[in-house]
Amino acid sequence: MAGTANHDYHILEPDIWPLVGSISALTFTTGMVFFMHHTPATETEPAQFGFWPIVLGLGIMGLIATFFMWFRNIVIEAQRGDHTPVVQLHMRYGMILFIASEVMFFVGWFWSFFDFALFPTPLSFDEATGATTSLFGQAGAVAQFVPEGMKVLDPFALPLLNTLILLCSGTTVTWAHHSLIHGDRQGLKQGLWATIALGLLFSSIQAYEYSAAPFGFGGNSYASAFYMATGFHGFHVIIGTIFLAVGLYRSYLGHFTPRQHFGFEAAAWYWHFVDVVWLFLFVAIYVWGGWGAEYH
Repeated sequence: MAGTANHDYHILEPDIWPLVGSISALTFTTGMVFFMHHTPATETEPAQFGFWPIVLGLGIMGLIATFFMWFRNIVIEAQRGDHTPVVQLHMRYGMILFIASEVMFFVGWFWSFFDFALFPTPLSFDEATGATTSLFGQAGAVAQFVPEGMKVLDPFALPLLNTLILLCSGTTVTWAHHSLIHGDRQGLKQGLWATIALGLLFSSIQAYEYSAAPFGFGGNSYASAFYMATGFHGFHVIIGTIFLAVGLYRSYLGHFTPRQHFGFEAAAWYWHFVDVVWLFLFVAIYVWGGWGAEYH
């Protein structure tokens, strides 16, 4: 019969959302450039905002719409049987490559952290002008990653608690995965509920930790590297929590089966990746990075 598929691959129908996503990404990045270069307010003149909030807002709304509609289409394709075993295999390859790219993203932050820590350059900061001048090679200049007298967070207080929370969440998402494989839908839902609750608890504790931290974002290399690395990890925890929440919603709709559950499996892989990154962050940044400094 003409038009009948004689292969295991899924040929996508024409869709407008890749185009919308590309345009929205360009609009978003353009809006961010305008945002980072807008004229700040002074004592005599107000801030010149121009049209960048509109550009940035349109980009964000377009990206959110693209994510929602594109993922919705993937769910529909999975439910109508388009995701054959071959298609599922290739989707797993894609998820593995995506996580590999995320690993390299965090490698960059670890690289900068260790570079600042092992090879610090003594700097002089002029509060009046905001200028930073290198003192490298000058007599009496001392290179310190954590400035003398600066307090850091105690790694064996809230950071250790958050470590235990994420380790527990790794066990609960594994519980949910094994329940799904063995056809226990109640265990799947309970495991996902527990994992999502632990993820929200982790984010709440980290938000409190930031509010109580004895140092701000700028001022020295340690603070900047600390907030960039842990902040991006916190963002990934939020994304992973949303990922799992969507899986929980789909589990109530009865979408996942022991033989076809890539949507859940991808979320579980992503969550385990987030867990592993945190272990490295805890050891490298909280414990080793603040070693010898006074705890807050």
